[in-house]
Amino acid sequence: MSGNNSGAGFANPTPAGLVALSMACFAFFALLTGRVDHSTTPVMAFWLLGGFIVQIVTGVIELREGNLPGGNIFTWFAAFFMFTTGCVFLFEYLGHSLNWHMSGAVEGWAWAALTLSLLFWTPAYLKAPLYLFAAIVFMDVACPMLTLMKLGILAPTVAPIIGWLMLIAGLLGLWLGACIVVNGVFGREVYPCPGPILKD
Repeated sequence: MSGNNSGAGFANPTPAGLVALSMACFAFFALLTGRVDHSTTPVMAFWLLGGFIVQIVTGVIELREGNLPGGNIFTWFAAFFMFTTGCVFLFEYLGHSLNWHMSGAVEGWAWAALTLSLLFWTPAYLKAPLYLFAAIVFMDVACPMLTLMKLGILAPTVAPIIGWLMLIAGLLGLWLGACIVVNGVFGREVYPCPGPILKD
């Protein structure tokens, strides 16, 4: 995460990016656990596109501030988890309305690349705040399951498990964002926020 940079340059954008991530995780939790049905995906798409704006701004600022893992992951989360998924939801809704024939089979292969990237990058987050590392670990379990489900290897019955994992990751992201904002404003630890597992 970038520093506070009070009075110069950009303030830390990570909390905004984490709120966007958490919003998406909460929405996917509702969808994957059956609390809402697929008729809600067009509305969800616009929320994801809003999240894309927040996350791409976060990613660019983090990259500019020299945060290699944070800046890169926010950037590709913005592109694929937010923007692409939002566009796919809208396109699928339109296609269904117009009786277009289409297949989303390729999505599993695209998700495989994203999942492998997340898994391969995970050790870098041992030097991130503990809550962020924990959120990444929950996503490390959810994303492979989602990928295997999209590839047809796992049955759709695993969807609620994926949803719960994403909800936990979202809650961790919300808490970390609150810690960064509140503790940063007060200049001391108001909310408990353990540091990284691996120190410099």
